[in-house]
Amino acid sequence: MYDALYDALYARQSIEKKDSISVESQLEYCRYETHGEACIEYTDRGFSGKDTNRPGFEKMMNDIRTGRIKRVIVYKLDRISRSILDFANMMEIFQKYHVEFVSSTEKFDTSTPIGRAMLNICIVFAQLERETIQKRVTDAYYARCKRGFYMGGRIPYGYRLTSTVIDNVRTSMYEEVPEESGQLKLIYSMYADTDNSLGDIVRYLNEHQIKNLRGANWSTARISEMLRNPVYVEADIDVYQFFQSQGANIYNPASDFTGYNACYLYKGTVSTTRKQCDLSDKEIVLAPHKGFIPSKTWLACRMRCLNNRQSTKTCKPKNSWLAGKVKCGNCGYALTIRKAKTKWGRYFVCSQSGNQGNCNGAGCTIYADVLEEYMLGAIKDRLSEFSALKEGLISCISDTGEKGMQAFPQKHMTKKIRLTQIEEEIEELLSKVSGASGVLMKYIDEKISELDAERKALQEEIVTANVTDTEGRLKQITNHVKAWETLSFEDRQAVVDTLIKVIRIADGNIEITWNI
Repeated sequence: MYDALYDALYARQSIEKKDSISVESQLEYCRYETHGEACIEYTDRGFSGKDTNRPGFEKMMNDIRTGRIKRVIVYKLDRISRSILDFANMMEIFQKYHVEFVSSTEKFDTSTPIGRAMLNICIVFAQLERETIQKRVTDAYYARCKRGFYMGGRIPYGYRLTSTVIDNVRTSMYEEVPEESGQLKLIYSMYADTDNSLGDIVRYLNEHQIKNLRGANWSTARISEMLRNPVYVEADIDVYQFFQSQGANIYNPASDFTGYNACYLYKGTVSTTRKQCDLSDKEIVLAPHKGFIPSKTWLACRMRCLNNRQSTKTCKPKNSWLAGKVKCGNCGYALTIRKAKTKWGRYFVCSQSGNQGNCNGAGCTIYADVLEEYMLGAIKDRLSEFSALKEGLISCISDTGEKGMQAFPQKHMTKKIRLTQIEEEIEELLSKVSGASGVLMKYIDEKISELDAERKALQEEIVTANVTDTEGRLKQITNHVKAWETLSFEDRQAVVDTLIKVIRIADGNIEITWNI
C-alpha cells in the first residue's frame, strides 16, 4: 500500500481530428478539478472506447488495486468507457477500493443515488452513440463497395493495382499480371478435371518447379481459396444464376453479367456466423476489372469446392451423391443428410429447421435411399428424352453453317439472360398475389401466362443450341448411368453436377431444374 493518495487524470483520443478535443486539452480540464493537489496522468492515444484493452487504462486500474488512487477524473464520461458492461465492472472496482469518479464537464457526484443513476443513463447513451457511429461507417463502406470502389486489403494473386475513376471519384482497380494469371489458368484447368485433387495440383507445381511469383509456398489451402474467389471469373449469366441459387444478394441486374467483368464478394451487412463456404446473405458486386477464368471452368471448380465442403461435414455413412443439389422448397436452404437408427438409415432435413432455424422443414419425410432411387430414374428418363430430341435437331443445327456458329455464343448468352429475367418477373408477380383485387389478379394471370410461354420457347431454343456442345459428354454420362452400381461416389456426383442444377422439395412435390 502507498502512503500518499493521488488523483488519477485519464484522457483518451481514438483518432486525432480537427473537431475532437486533444489529450492535452482533456488533461487541462481535469487538472482544474485537482485544485493543485498531487495527481498522476494516464493517457491512451489511438484507442477506441468500445472496450478496456488500453495500456493507460490498465495501468490506472492496477494503481487503484494497489491503493494508490483516491479519485479518477476525466474530461467526459465517454473518454473512459462506451460500454455498459465495462463501465459497470469499472464502477464496482471503484466502490471496492473507495475511489471517487468525477467528470469535469458533466459534474457527476457518485456519492448520491441520483448521481449514480444519471451516470448509468449517460453510459447507455455513450454506448448508443458508439454503435450508431459503427453503423454509419458500415453503411458507408458497403455503399462504396456496391459502386465498385477498391476497398483495400490484400491484392489477389494474378492482379496488380492501377488507378481509375468511377463516378468521377478517383479509386483503384485490379489489372491482370500475365505471369501470375497464367499459373492460375493452369490451376483452374487442372482442378476442373475431376481426376485431379488439390494435392495432385500442388505436387505437379512443385515437380515442374512452377514457383509462386510472390515467394509463398503452394498449399492446398491457398489454392482452394483462389478457386473459390469470384475475382477471377468472367461473370456471365451462369455465374449470376449460381450465386442466386446459393442465396447471395446480387447487387447488379442479370443483364449486366455479360462475361466481361469479374466479381467482388463481400460478407454483407447482416451479422452471421456461417462458414466461408456458405454464400447466404453475402454480397456479390460486379467489379470494374476484367476476369480471365471462363465461367464454365470457374463454376466447375467452385462446385467441386462446394461439394467437398459438404461431404466433409458428415461421416461417410451419411453421404449422398445428391448432397449440395437438394434444396428446401419452402425456405430455399440446403437439405442436409441425417443418420437415423431405422431401416432407412439416412434422410434429408432442412438445414434451417429445428430449434434455432426459421423453417418448418420440407413438409414431408425425405428418405435418402428413396430419393436417390427416384432421381436415378429421373436421370435415365431425361437422358432418353434428350437423345430423342437430339436426333431430330442435329440436322437443323448443322445447317446453320460456320458463320452462324461463330455468332452463337452471344445469342446464347442473351437468351439465358432473358430467361433469368423472366423467372424473376414471374416470382415478383407471384409475390403480389396475396391480397390482390379481382382486376389485378386477372392481369397477373395473363402476364404470367405470357411470360411462361416465352420461357418455354427460350428453354427449347437453349436446349437445341446445346445439343452439339453436350453430345460427347452425354454419351459418356449415358455409359456411366448404365453402369451406375459400379460407379464410385465421386463419379456419381460428377454425373449429377453435369445434369442437374438444383432439386427443390416441398410438401411431397419434387421440382428438378436441369442443366440440359
